[in-house]
Amino acid sequence: MNLINLGWNEFFDDMLSEPIVEGSDPARVIQEHRGSYVISNGEETYRADLAGKYRFEASTRDELPAVGDFVLATLLHEEKSAIIHKLVPRKSKFSRKAAGNTTDEQIIAANIDTVFLVNALNQDFNLGRIERYLVMAWESGANPVIVLSKADLSEDSEEMALSVEKIACGVPVHIVSSTTSEGLETLHEYLGLGRTVALLGSSGAGKSTLINKLYGSDIQRVQGIRDDDGKGRHTTTSRELVVLENGGVLIDTPGMRELQLWDAGESMTNSFQDIEDLSKNCFFRDCTHSEEPKCAVHAAIVDGTLDQRRFENYKKFERELAYLQRQTDKRAQIEERKKWKKIAGDRTRQHRR
Repeated sequence: MNLINLGWNEFFDDMLSEPIVEGSDPARVIQEHRGSYVISNGEETYRADLAGKYRFEASTRDELPAVGDFVLATLLHEEKSAIIHKLVPRKSKFSRKAAGNTTDEQIIAANIDTVFLVNALNQDFNLGRIERYLVMAWESGANPVIVLSKADLSEDSEEMALSVEKIACGVPVHIVSSTTSEGLETLHEYLGLGRTVALLGSSGAGKSTLINKLYGSDIQRVQGIRDDDGKGRHTTTSRELVVLENGGVLIDTPGMRELQLWDAGESMTNSFQDIEDLSKNCFFRDCTHSEEPKCAVHAAIVDGTLDQRRFENYKKFERELAYLQRQTDKRAQIEERKKWKKIAGDRTRQHRR
């Protein structure tokens, strides 16, 4: 195994055109544990920590490594440990607003080619959640693929898949079952040598079981779901990168209780192309699709062409992104004031000398 198996390609070669840290080698982050990491150079794995300078100079969370990132690190072979000096620029990233009241970006997975959006065909089936994942997947720079799991638990899986296709705007939709192996062969098409797929979905969606099936053995721990609502327990507690023997890389992620959008303005067009197209036919260019006359979106809702639930979700995302933008602008202003205050303080100290 080498770095090519782990997903290294010409893109990352080009990113190394800048001066690199002497004595460091490229490696990929395969696990993250609250400030420490496990990285691999394709041959061996190392427990890694950030260099003091790197940690000090990183001003935001997105400047720190995440699972799937390539880094430059000093590899201490005898100790099986490493020091990470630098982050190799990313090709793609799946992000969300960090849970809680802070306005920070949390990177779920980096340098991914395809995102499997896994949703179980049971009581936990949720079109609104799929729409939210789609918005974020388009923003990541990776290609979204919707995987409807646990088909063996549903008597109308085809009908449910059709409802997903109506909101997916051309995104591939696959019906699978890890129990019966239905549809699993279609997923291997996305897993060539050095290709990276991240699995995202709520707890109990069947991500870990699916990884075990694609890998060919039970490498991920799994648990059952609650019978009353079909929701699962958190089996996967941290993000982890798994290399398949026949090529391909999988990133397993914990089920996320809170999935808030992050910088997803442009991807709204991809996710809600049907509403965007309808908006072009509104009489007023700045139509808000509420009470304006000759509104094409409202007309589509009345005649049943557009689902009211989908439109309400669209407006909810717009409000959420507008609020996030206000908070981000406010934070940027605070950081700018801090920067100039520090510069003024430095100048004052130099003058006193």
